Amino acid sequence: MHLAVMARAGQCSSSAWGGLDARDFYRREARALRARRPWRSAFLRWTWSSEKKATAEACFCLSSPPPAHYTFPMTQTAAPPPLPDLPPQRRVVLGLQHSIAMFGSTVLVPILVGLSPSVALFGAGVATLIFHLLTRGQVPIFLGSSFAFIAPTALVIKEMGPAAAAGGLIAAGLMYVLFSGLVKLFGTERLLRVFPPVVTGPVIIVIGLGLSSVAVDQAKTNWGLALVTLLAAIIASIYGRGLFRMIPILIGVVTGYLVALATGQVGAKALADIAAAPLLGLPPFHGPALDWRAVAIIAPVAIVTFIEHVGDVVVNGRVVGKNFLANPGLSRTLLADGIANMSSAVMGGPAATTYAENTGVLALTRVYDPRVIQIGAVFAILFGCSPKLAAVLQGLPQGVLGGVSILLFGMIASVGIRTLAEAQVDFAHSRNLIIVSLILVLGLGGASFPLNVAGTKLELHGMALAALVGIVANLLLPRQRPEISGKADGMGPGVG
Repeated sequence: MHLAVMARAGQCSSSAWGGLDARDFYRREARALRARRPWRSAFLRWTWSSEKKATAEACFCLSSPPPAHYTFPMTQTAAPPPLPDLPPQRRVVLGLQHSIAMFGSTVLVPILVGLSPSVALFGAGVATLIFHLLTRGQVPIFLGSSFAFIAPTALVIKEMGPAAAAGGLIAAGLMYVLFSGLVKLFGTERLLRVFPPVVTGPVIIVIGLGLSSVAVDQAKTNWGLALVTLLAAIIASIYGRGLFRMIPILIGVVTGYLVALATGQVGAKALADIAAAPLLGLPPFHGPALDWRAVAIIAPVAIVTFIEHVGDVVVNGRVVGKNFLANPGLSRTLLADGIANMSSAVMGGPAATTYAENTGVLALTRVYDPRVIQIGAVFAILFGCSPKLAAVLQGLPQGVLGGVSILLFGMIASVGIRTLAEAQVDFAHSRNLIIVSLILVLGLGGASFPLNVAGTKLELHGMALAALVGIVANLLLPRQRPEISGKADGMGPGVG
């Protein structure tokens, strides 16, 4: 929709709108648009308030594009105005809403990899509070369990135990601290050139598709429950309104679990464990252990989540209307995310990462107060202190997990495809084709590369090997001149 504010002189006259002046026309048009599309009405309200220089001597022309010399005053980080300061009781309710938005994803990750959902909730709450402390309470972001770490964490837990996985996740947090120092030293753009979309996109695809067999194996145990869960999540995501559209995972899991209970498909042992579990109690924390093999498998995932972090901070800033890459700065948000990630791992929880679900809640409510997020973090800690809730979550049937995992893991792969599409990576160039091909085949084909570091036998395989090869290929292969689209190097807009 083209929207311009133009002076009467030669552009449009009040007589063209039945003698209405600009303000009267705005009011009439806003009422009409509010009935059809509420977001347009809100956009008009914001536009009028930002165009104070155009008073009664101006009018809104919606049917024609703006003149060539006119530039609409909307920056990249512009956002609708936040609601006024809220009373404490309202902030508590909104904080609970944020904890509900992150609940489904945060508890699903530990269930899939074999960790305690109680520790994950407790760790997510603590990680969020640490993040806000280190960013001086400026960035309204919630941290929850990271899906990018599912495959390597599950592998390490299976072969080396949960303590070794915690050590690997701490190393991944240290990678964030390293990236923070590099951003401080070289600047954001120079560091992002090492990880362009032509590398990060296919690596994300490898993460999603690498987990697809896990989702299908879980769904095969009970295809009926899997389909019910999957359909409920899809319906909530597409047809849901308000908060319900933000929590399709939670709705899918709850629906599948209720159907399983109604049809007698929840095991007797699981029901007995739920009945015996106390309502309140501390989560089953466990400490980390250093195993270089686990570090080699888990830590490289931070390369991908580093890019994810940048994207989440940028999107959050656009919603709020601030540039968080400048203040408090990317180096500080990376440092905060790394230390928060380590705090969750030290307790025995999964990796913590910035959550897009809660950015969606910010856009929905227009309440950008970081104190609301902090209240939500406290609720997450309280949820983690309920062994009965943990018993309910650990009793989820495999069919339910399979149904929601099919959607989740497919969406992870789709994010990788979207990364390539949004960056307009030109596949007419052999350089880009080679980089993507190497990453996909090595990441999904089961390739491995043995290493011997100081007498310790390590092995790079899967996503870690694919990411390393992609980074090296991107740095070594020469840039090509534009052939079709003008984007030969796969850097994409905003990176190069």
